[in-house]
Amino acid sequence: MKIVVDSDHEALRAHVRAFATREILPVAAALDREATFPDAIVKRMGELGFLGLMVPTEFGGSGLDTISYVILMEEISRACASCGVIASVNNSLFCEPVASFGTDAQKADVLTKTASGRMLGAFALTEPESGSDARTMRTVAERDERGGYVLNGSKNFITNGPNADTLLVFAVTKRDPTRPEHTGFLVPKGTPGLTIGHHDQKLGIRAAHSASVFFENVHLPSTAVLGEVGAGFRVALHTLDGGRIGIAAQALGIAAAAYDAAIAFAKERQAFGGPISKFQAIQFKCADMRTRLESARLLTYRAAAMKDAKVRFTVEAAMAKLAASETATYVAHQSLQIHGGYGFTLDYPAERHYRDARVTEIYEGTSEIQRVVIGADSLR
Repeated sequence: MKIVVDSDHEALRAHVRAFATREILPVAAALDREATFPDAIVKRMGELGFLGLMVPTEFGGSGLDTISYVILMEEISRACASCGVIASVNNSLFCEPVASFGTDAQKADVLTKTASGRMLGAFALTEPESGSDARTMRTVAERDERGGYVLNGSKNFITNGPNADTLLVFAVTKRDPTRPEHTGFLVPKGTPGLTIGHHDQKLGIRAAHSASVFFENVHLPSTAVLGEVGAGFRVALHTLDGGRIGIAAQALGIAAAAYDAAIAFAKERQAFGGPISKFQAIQFKCADMRTRLESARLLTYRAAAMKDAKVRFTVEAAMAKLAASETATYVAHQSLQIHGGYGFTLDYPAERHYRDARVTEIYEGTSEIQRVVIGADSLR
């Protein structure tokens, strides 16, 4: 697959990097330390077209391609991983499925507002006892006498949950011990019976609020269904394929920030009569960090190019997400090691990158699940 990064892509990179450097980076540490949701930054990202980057312009988006989205995610996450995942959820996990499976009315109303940044979306799939194995979910939606549905159950770890205007919720609509059927529903904030818990206290990406969500006899009209009834699992898998490219790009941004911090520190830190950058041990660490980062970047751009070419990219997205997330953890670890004792303090960003990196191996499919996808395809 040929990867084309042209002058328009590089202009976008410069534009996003300038915005992130000017408006996000100066407050990133404080947002993380205080676990403050970045309302002003999210509003600005919406105004700049960053929250519906791949959505067609007629529905409030920017109409750009997936490589542009990877560039956006990498540059935003390089400044603040929390701001990156907020944008990722809105772009990949909400706008993408509504654009792909929504009715004309859903696109005209919900998608247009969310892609333009006037509203924020969330993706509610994970449950307390249903993570990697989504087929075991217990949230159910049953038909009511008015032709709609009654939703009962709960979800957890829902990023953007406390701040979202609309949630894309998946529920069982046909109970079966071996072949249950699932359906996606668009649930507006404020719907009676919908309760959003307090935001989770987390190790990293602390400014991106996530929460448990509870549904108690939530009545939904039939127009709330996204896609076909019973086809929710297909909607979810399609959405996660694209979402994994977004998280791979987020991981690249975290890794790039950690790498940059390590290089800067190695050049200024003095030991044994000179900068530690002169030591071969440090140079070898930097060589390994840079090589893994560039390798993961190529895998991520390849998956994005395949998505743009409208060919199947499930395995390539899994490879990108696996490689980029494990690279982020590795690079952040090495960066902290190069910082030595300073890396263990809040005075330097190394510890924040170290904490932020870890979740990229967990959400939107753990590294183990990515290996299942890749391994099954390899041996079929």
